[in-house]
Amino acid sequence: MSRTLQYKVYTMLALLKKPSGFLPVAIPALLLALILDRVARAGTLYQPDEGAGAHLFQILMPVQFLIVLFFAIRRLPERRSAALEVLALQIAAALAVFALVHAFHG
Repeated sequence: MSRTLQYKVYTMLALLKKPSGFLPVAIPALLLALILDRVARAGTLYQPDEGAGAHLFQILMPVQFLIVLFFAIRRLPERRSAALEVLALQIAAALAVFALVHAFHG
């Protein structure tokens, strides 16, 4: 592995160790697990009661957005390249949750 690549990986991992780096990835992982658990237990049929998972989704996604915004404001000026890569990972995780919710409830 080249020295430049090692530095990029090290810098990205250092950013992911910060709460504002890993929480926006952990929140969608939790939500994906909740969605898949609900589908495994109840199927994809419409149910009038949304349940706790839907309420967690409605609370945690805006919280995740605020954490991503904080991360971007705080980390982009100091480590632009690595911060952009972590932001891409965070956004991809959020989009995965939205895609799954849309697929099952769209």
